Amino acid sequence: MNDFIYISKRFLNSIILILIISFITFLLMKADFTIPKAHLDLGFFKYHINEVHIQTGDPLADLKLNPNISETQIAAERERLGLDKPFFSQYFTWLRNLIHGDLGFTQANQKVIDVIKPALKNTLILNFCAIFFSWFIAIPLGIFAAVKQDKWQDYSIRFFVSSLMAIPSFVIAIFMLLFALYSGVFPIGGLTGVMFDEMNFFEKLLDISRHLFIPVSILTLAGLPGIQRQMRANLIEVLDKPYVTTAKAKGLDGKIVVFKHAVRNAINPLVTLFGFEFASLFAGSALIEMVISYPGLGLLTLEAARKQDVNLVMANLLLGSFMLVVGNLVADLLLKKLDPRV
Repeated sequence: MNDFIYISKRFLNSIILILIISFITFLLMKADFTIPKAHLDLGFFKYHINEVHIQTGDPLADLKLNPNISETQIAAERERLGLDKPFFSQYFTWLRNLIHGDLGFTQANQKVIDVIKPALKNTLILNFCAIFFSWFIAIPLGIFAAVKQDKWQDYSIRFFVSSLMAIPSFVIAIFMLLFALYSGVFPIGGLTGVMFDEMNFFEKLLDISRHLFIPVSILTLAGLPGIQRQMRANLIEVLDKPYVTTAKAKGLDGKIVVFKHAVRNAINPLVTLFGFEFASLFAGSALIEMVISYPGLGLLTLEAARKQDVNLVMANLLLGSFMLVVGNLVADLLLKKLDPRV
């Protein structure tokens, strides 16, 4: 019952948060205002500012530049997209449609949900694989480094992890692209090959794995350092606790003390990190998707923003906000189950 009340409160707070975020984003997408000219005279300092008109973009800019499209057609398209209505009317129309489960249409007159589905699937596959491998590698590395604290194994791992932290993710992406180019083993761009439909199950699995290797490796190497360092620091702190010292003094096997008692307590704070990683599924891989032309939400959102496709941008924003809320909620619930004291 307590969990239900807690989840209900978080859900209501999340709805308010998502509404605020959606309004601010809609406002920025529709920004169209003029900064009047001003003259500043302080005697020793004079500065003149000319009138500046700020507009985030015109969704119909491409049509206006096309000489084959008449003003009547442009006006009809403006009416179809609702651009002829006031700002608040446009926002509340979008919000009303959202409540009814309608994400609207893109500028190309396609259903937003149909455009987002394949990109969402690709991004989820990429990020879940990256999260799995980064945790699968980082947790054991953190435990091993903590157990071998201040020994050569610990110093070697710390040097490796610090090197990864010092390299921006796009630089890692460039090196991985060069590796793919010269090795010729791993393809770049897309999730499947040209002959994918004619392959059997195992050939399809191998083809998808080959396409995912480069982007998953980049995201894994980028996410590994933070988790490893946090795990190492947490475990070192727990290993210094009195109950661990007492357990060792009673003659318990060192592996049992570490893995049965210490690791369980040391991993609790990492649950919060898991929630943040879950929440950053869409933002975290956006840059990598753009660099390697991976057909995910990051690339789709960039193209939508460049075209001022409001419905498509707002839908992607809602997905990101939803993942943020769900990720934090999942982290809190997991932490509560793992540690009843929370």
